[in-house]
Amino acid sequence: MPVKPIFTIHAGEYLVGSYIESKFKNLNVWLPTKDTGIDLLVTDSKNKKVVSIQVKFSKDFLVENKSDALRRGLKAAGWWSLKREKILKSNADLWVFVLYSFDQKKIDFIIIPPHELLKRLDVVHKQEKVKVVQTYFYVTKKNKCWETRGLGIADQVLVAEGMYSNKRRDFTKYLNNWNLVITSLR
Repeated sequence: MPVKPIFTIHAGEYLVGSYIESKFKNLNVWLPTKDTGIDLLVTDSKNKKVVSIQVKFSKDFLVENKSDALRRGLKAAGWWSLKREKILKSNADLWVFVLYSFDQKKIDFIIIPPHELLKRLDVVHKQEKVKVVQTYFYVTKKNKCWETRGLGIADQVLVAEGMYSNKRRDFTKYLNNWNLVITSLR
């Protein structure tokens, strides 16, 4: 009789968990067995303090982009459709967006509290009434992170070239910012 898996870990969850275990030897990663909107639990070495994480993974849309200008300056481009209600009611301390660059075989993470995510997306897109929030994150080869949904191609090229400026769309402070996890465990 074939064995049926009763639990599977998603690609993004695996990438986040394995990254934490390899880079932060003093932390433990746990997988909840019940779906409560928490994908991973991270604890300190004594398992006394905990931070909960919701993981969001996107394929790399950069490989499908026909623009040489974008491919030259970007590492990865992701697209997510997020239910507003899930962000609002999220029990997770942090959301982690995973961008895996197929060309470069590198992973970038956008680490952000869910309330901050929704606040920032609402400022950028003025979409407080929508049920599903669409977001596109670009990560540049200069390690900048931008929310780019709604930008014209000229502005997208400026993002790729490192010439774009818009504080509301700049998510660089959340890019690979594992300090948000570490400080939550102190």
